[in-house]
Order: sequence, then structure tokens, then C-alpha cells
Amino acid sequence: MAILDILEFPDTRLRTVAKPVDPAAVATPAFQSRLDDMFETMYEAPGIGLAASQVDVHERFMVIDVSDDRSQPLVFVNPEILEREGEQVYQEGCLSVPDIFADVTRANSIRVRAIGRDGEAFEMAADGLLAVCIQHEMDHLAGKLFVDYLSPLKREMVRKKLAKRKRA
Repeated sequence: MAILDILEFPDTRLRTVAKPVDPAAVATPAFQSRLDDMFETMYEAPGIGLAASQVDVHERFMVIDVSDDRSQPLVFVNPEILEREGEQVYQEGCLSVPDIFADVTRANSIRVRAIGRDGEAFEMAADGLLAVCIQHEMDHLAGKLFVDYLSPLKREMVRKKLAKRKRA
């Protein structure tokens, strides 16, 4: 396994829309190894979700584990949200926008369909933090970042703060 480099805002590669994964590829050793690398990278960061786009792999898959003890790793390949319900405001952060947090409004509960690590299609309902995380990572796959929910002024402040941090 390997720790992968996480792209950081404002890197333009984060704006790339991910392409669907061939379902037959999920079971291959190469894809399984990539999933292992993504989990290792996410846990090391530390984070609770990581989209392939964040590690410069522009394919529609992501890994998530919102458990306190990192015991519930989830894989979503070619995810799609089937239903959204309610609304919640959650203070989000992002591994691609380090040390920045902001309130973002998202659906409170969702129903998602995807292909799991075993290559089998599944559907699941999610609410609370898991629903937020799934929506956040799916935004990455669409080339969108949580800072896009901020005002242009706040987004520019974030960009300048990260640029200053890189120079230091």
C-alpha cells in the first residue's frame, strides 16, 4: 500500500469531472490495490472520505469511513443519489482544502446506489454525517468543492490563505 498525494485547492485538476468505472474492473487486483491506497491515504490524512479525483484519478469512485474506530470502510463505485430528503447544515472540512471549515447545507437523508468493493451493485439509505460525506465526495467526482458553496469573497480568502500556507 502507498500514501497518495492529495490535490489541494485551487489545483485545476480538482475541477475535472470523473468518468464512470467499468464495473468489470472493480474486481481486478489493480483496482483493489488502488482502493487500499486510498483508504491508507484517507486514514493517514486523517479524513473520513476521499474521492478518486482528489488523488488525481478521474474515475467515479470514493472511499468513506465515518466510524470513530475506522471499522466501517465503505466503497462507492459509480455512485448516484436516487433520493434526497430534508435539509441539514453541517460544518464541513476537506482534505483538498486543509484547515478550512465552513457551514454547508445538504440533504439530511439520501438513498444512494453504487457498486461496492466486491463488484456487486447495492443501494443504501444514509443520514446525518454519512449522508453529508457521501454528498461531499460525490461533489468531488463532479468537479465541485465545498468552497463552491461559499460566497466569492470567502472563497478568495480561502485561496489566499492556502497560497500563503504553501509559501511558508
